[in-house]
Amino acid sequence: MHYSPGAPILRSYDLQNWEYIGHSVPTLDFGDNYSLTGGRAYIRGIWASFFDYHASKHTWYWGGCIDFTRTYIYSAPSVTGPWSRLATINKCYYDSGLLIDDDGTMYVSYAYNNGIWVAQLASDAKSEVTSQQVYSSTSDIGYIEGTRFYKRNGLYYILVTHPASSEYVLKSSSVFGNYTIKALALSLSAPIPGAGNPHQGGLINTPGGQWYYMAFIDAYPGGRIPVMAPITWGLDGYPTVTLVDGAWGSSYRSRLPTVPVASPTGADSFTSIGPNWEWNHNPDASKFSTGSSGLTLYTATVTNDLYAARNTITHRILGPASTATIKLDYSNMRDGDRAGLVLLRDSSAWVGVKRDSGGYTVDFTTGLTMNSDWSTASTGNTTESASISGGSIWLRVTADIQPGGTKQAVFYYSTDGASFNTIGSAFTMGASWEFFMGYRFGIFNYATSTLGGYVTVPLFQLDSGTGTPTPSI
Repeated sequence: MHYSPGAPILRSYDLQNWEYIGHSVPTLDFGDNYSLTGGRAYIRGIWASFFDYHASKHTWYWGGCIDFTRTYIYSAPSVTGPWSRLATINKCYYDSGLLIDDDGTMYVSYAYNNGIWVAQLASDAKSEVTSQQVYSSTSDIGYIEGTRFYKRNGLYYILVTHPASSEYVLKSSSVFGNYTIKALALSLSAPIPGAGNPHQGGLINTPGGQWYYMAFIDAYPGGRIPVMAPITWGLDGYPTVTLVDGAWGSSYRSRLPTVPVASPTGADSFTSIGPNWEWNHNPDASKFSTGSSGLTLYTATVTNDLYAARNTITHRILGPASTATIKLDYSNMRDGDRAGLVLLRDSSAWVGVKRDSGGYTVDFTTGLTMNSDWSTASTGNTTESASISGGSIWLRVTADIQPGGTKQAVFYYSTDGASFNTIGSAFTMGASWEFFMGYRFGIFNYATSTLGGYVTVPLFQLDSGTGTPTPSI
């Protein structure tokens, strides 16, 4: 999508505990609109893409179609990088999957014109050798996309989805077909109340020989979240999802030893920017810094529109409900500057500091919205404001992102880091799917008059639940 760096990489040793370790696309170098300088790229950019390791080349590959026109391929010697662009192919491999065959040949599955295609890449992965359609959907199945490509016991498998409800498996003894099809998951109830059907996923096989199907479910306002179930293989060579009482299980017994990773909660002092952070579009690298004092954000845009402001840094919200707190040093803001903590999506609200005529206020601004083409419909209205002084403030947002929950967020501020006051009314988050991604916490600083001001953020703290945690700073 439009967050930078793109294509995040997560790692797990037990398929339960996951941690961010990097990104496959270091910067969204697909045009000026991806930097909010030549337009905007909301919901464009990186969609479903391929990712795999070529053992004989000792190389990782990522590839994805951008703007429905061309496919960009990146590579790295290690999964943690450094990643760099390898090639651009002037063809859209939409919703693609990568298979590296036993002889090292690379094949890409992709969707086009309600059909499934397979392309063979050159040995250096920089061009296409050939491609052909291998399957055309039927009227009883309908439109299909979301391909993933595998090989098992000499047979080729392509997973495809009928959005947003079902998953099917194509199977063939030859990479270019003929392929037959069988359902894997047909409109199964989600294991989370209020969420959509599991679909558009992939297969996982562990070193110990266990197999799983990982899908995603539409779980707005939080976004699309992963769910996983064991699979078994039938005598017909097709996989079957293990169900519980005819439905996707709310939990399964783990067959892998638990390996803890760093907790997603806790404090971040911004001595550097970790892989769990992404910018809203490419940032202006000259307008921020990190170090012992935290994250310093200089104003990078003169605008009245937060959606047009560069250098808003974002963090995913931890479900089912969580609380974000920042400490903000606002003493170096200039008149007209706005800085704070935003709940960011196509309908947004924020709590932050305004400087006007030499004075400072803490404000709650709501009603920021986008049109259906992702242009700005409204820059919002400030509904509550209070005068502040002293140079530092703590800002907080609690958010319930459960699809069957309240879908509400509450905003707070504190002048001492201990006693927090609510500001504004509760904000109800939107739950439409068209923006694809769920809400995020974001930290912003922009100018409405002139550049030159800056703020420092020595603390971001994420806590599970919607209680009242004590900040670490």
